[in-house]
Amino acid sequence: MVMPREPGHGWDHVERVRALSRIIAEELGGGVDTEVLDIAAILHDVGRALSPENHAEASARFAERLLRALGYPEDRIGRVVEAIRSHSFSSGRRPRSIEAAILSDADKLDALGAVGIARVFMYSGAHGRGIEESIRHFYEKILKLPSLMLTKPGRRMAEERVRIVKLFLEELEKELRDLSRGSRGSLGGGDAPGAEAR
Repeated sequence: MVMPREPGHGWDHVERVRALSRIIAEELGGGVDTEVLDIAAILHDVGRALSPENHAEASARFAERLLRALGYPEDRIGRVVEAIRSHSFSSGRRPRSIEAAILSDADKLDALGAVGIARVFMYSGAHGRGIEESIRHFYEKILKLPSLMLTKPGRRMAEERVRIVKLFLEELEKELRDLSRGSRGSLGGGDAPGAEAR
């Protein structure tokens, strides 16, 4: 399988999304096809290597071809494909199954919290975006994610993780304001370590 080389969307992201999907499914109780969910989580971003602009659709098509070639049951292929097709923030598709809703939430949860912060700056660094542009991304997309959660466990976890993002942004913006005013503020004052008082 070809994994995308885009920072923040590699195998480690896939593993976290799969783990988050399992946590949500467990909290929801029965009625979730965990095999469909696992397969969808594993394949949800494979299309980024094929079509970064429309990766959800490319991933869904790839999954459909792969699963059909492997002889996976047709009725379950449709559920995997639907989950993958509707997981993306930018796809504009509303998930129609519990597995699709869980995958959508799990993928969004990985964009929140400390891991989400790290992913934003990994992506920004790789694409030449500065701090100000990264901050804008938090406000334009990341902070909106909790309102897009579809499951009760997803909403709860999103609220916990978005607090971390908000605290980080408050501190980052404070440091940048202090610097722009010429203040040393929270960046530390006084002599450098090891300097003697004069």
